[in-house]
Amino acid sequence: MRRSGLEIVRPGPKKEGLAAMTQEGEGVRLPAGSVEAGARLHFKRWRPEGEAKASVLLAHGYAEHIGRYQHVAAALNAAGYDVFAVDHWGHGRSDGARGFVQDFSVYLDGVDALHAASSAAAPDRKRFLIGHSMGGLVAASYLIRRGGDFAGAVLSGPLLKAPDEPPAPVKFIGKVLSRIAPKVGLISLDASLVSRDPKVVAAYVGDPLVYRGKITARLGDEMLTTMEETLARAGEIAVPILVLHGEKDGLASPEGSKLLHERMKADDKTYKVYDGFYHEIFNDPGNEGVISDVVAWLDQRA
Repeated sequence: MRRSGLEIVRPGPKKEGLAAMTQEGEGVRLPAGSVEAGARLHFKRWRPEGEAKASVLLAHGYAEHIGRYQHVAAALNAAGYDVFAVDHWGHGRSDGARGFVQDFSVYLDGVDALHAASSAAAPDRKRFLIGHSMGGLVAASYLIRRGGDFAGAVLSGPLLKAPDEPPAPVKFIGKVLSRIAPKVGLISLDASLVSRDPKVVAAYVGDPLVYRGKITARLGDEMLTTMEETLARAGEIAVPILVLHGEKDGLASPEGSKLLHERMKADDKTYKVYDGFYHEIFNDPGNEGVISDVVAWLDQRA
């Protein structure tokens, strides 16, 4: 199993008040083996009061950043979990071009960095992996390609199938563009599909750390290739897994989650659909129930 090394760069001090148990520093650096060796990833750790039950590694979705998961981390902290996260390469406060990637593996390198950080902090503690949207794809791909000795994983609206599957000729053109014009912009994310809550959508659109430009040809091709590979190799996922999806997700098709669940060989696997929910089930009306479901699932396996 491959494991990237990492360098933790000058972690910041603990803060007072609500953030008293939050550690936030300059970040971690991707190692020599990464396609983006030396790049800095913004790192954040939310620590619970008292002894932690387990460590949770968070992988956020495309175009966003870990700051949008403050409420999720707070709930996990309250339940006794130590939470680690980075902004993916090319996202949020991390290094890298927005909307672009040379190779999808750079996102897995970020999970390697989190794994190393959580292992250094508590080597004997169980670790769980939570990924949303593209982060769900990252998490599933990581379990298949690198393992990581996780005690379980939670996938929220994982990007495994597009709502409108592109026909073969379009995929072919995308692959050609990925090679000859990798940074050409193709499509933008429709923010109205993020949540039914207009306040969430407005905050998303107004967030300067959220990328609002177009997905490049290379990133689009890398996403589609990884989606196809992950579903084809889903039988290799053997850890306990909880797959959650919004019924009316217009950004990542629930069909992808259904197929993943059906193909996984794991004995302990659960697939749940939330009626009427949009893509960001952690930010849709009724999200408290979703977060409670995640905590309950973790508690049974921590």
